[in-house]
Amino acid sequence: MATPIVALQQPKDISLDEIESELGRIWRSENGGRASNIATRAATFSMVVYEPEEFQQLLGALGFYEGPIDGIYGALTKEAVQEAQISYGIRVTGRIDPETLVRLREEYDKLPTDRQKVTNPNARGFSISEAIAAQNPCRIITLCPVLGEDEGVTAQVSAYCPIQKGNSSRLICCEYITLRGTKQALQRVGDLVVSLMIPSLPKFVWWKATPNPEQELFQKLSESCNCMIMDSSYFSDPESEFLKMQKLIDEETYMADLNWHRLTSWQELAAAAFDPPERRASLIELDRVTIDYEKGNASQALMFLGWFASRLGWKPLSYHEEGGDYDIRRISFKGPGDRTIEAELAAIPTADWGEINGDMVGLRLTSTNSEANCCTILCSETTGCMRMESGGSAQNCRTEQVTPLTDQKAEYLLGQQLQRWGRDMLYEESLSVTTEILKLRQ
Repeated sequence: MATPIVALQQPKDISLDEIESELGRIWRSENGGRASNIATRAATFSMVVYEPEEFQQLLGALGFYEGPIDGIYGALTKEAVQEAQISYGIRVTGRIDPETLVRLREEYDKLPTDRQKVTNPNARGFSISEAIAAQNPCRIITLCPVLGEDEGVTAQVSAYCPIQKGNSSRLICCEYITLRGTKQALQRVGDLVVSLMIPSLPKFVWWKATPNPEQELFQKLSESCNCMIMDSSYFSDPESEFLKMQKLIDEETYMADLNWHRLTSWQELAAAAFDPPERRASLIELDRVTIDYEKGNASQALMFLGWFASRLGWKPLSYHEEGGDYDIRRISFKGPGDRTIEAELAAIPTADWGEINGDMVGLRLTSTNSEANCCTILCSETTGCMRMESGGSAQNCRTEQVTPLTDQKAEYLLGQQLQRWGRDMLYEESLSVTTEILKLRQ
């Protein structure tokens, strides 16, 4: 159910040094002269949202896209990507893969200067995510890097109030600050961004890009917040970016990955498959793991393998990339009793790409001991189990279909993440094993 949202004031352009005073004016004008306040400031948390969305800006400047710069990978964006790929002779996937992004940047750099500035009346910062608004944050600061020449940073302020059912007589509202400028310009106002987060409240940063510890703005935000939220489905090179995530965790930065929560159904079913005592006893015999995922991003497959290995006490021994049509990766582990375990990750080309890049589509757990009662096959409802059931042994396996979460979009998962105040030790233990695997790459 969508949360109705009302605006106390439409976004207003102001100078950087007027931000706090203008927000104060909004509240005074809204409640002035009334016996009781009908709108009050929320007091839950502050959050910075870094929204690069470079691909939509590039597509717009190049004439392929006329929709909003909102980061939502919907039908309009997918169609624009396909048109660009056809136009430039790139493999048509409808996805912003590394090859496509590089080509878009190259073509953008060829444009005359007067066409490089992307202007869009539906640009980021004019609306607030319902999933975020429902959590009653105190303040949201959205950073919107733009393409083109560095002309400084512009600021807008507004206030939004989600109308909660049964409590419509009083609005609890959040302040919304939007800063726009080139990446270089936003770098210069890093200290200002940090100062805008309310000191007495928890501070979140949703970094909607790849982790960049070398970037000064990233450093300042990660050092100033209580939790740095990422989404590894955005990662263009998960293998190297997971290593950066682990380094930040080692430095006591509280990290969260929205993509981790998309694995919940797979984890629960995999664990439940070994609840019966007779199957649990055979778990020690399990020594073959096959994971299929949608081609384009291996993050979910790597995290699931890290989670599974961490639960069973497997130690990574080797990591080999074979490539081929399925981008095969083979990982070896040493398990209890010096048992060798072999895992295979396969990237499956699919005709119907979902909004999430790299969703898991299949899992098979087996043993070289034909007497072991541990064979398990899990597969997504959309792709079926055909590949996992090949080989003639499926009749002896426990087979189930995985029902995805109700909504796997980042905004929905973010709303859930904002309700978690403690560190997720299971995630950190799993990521630790995942990075041990990746350090063995050859």
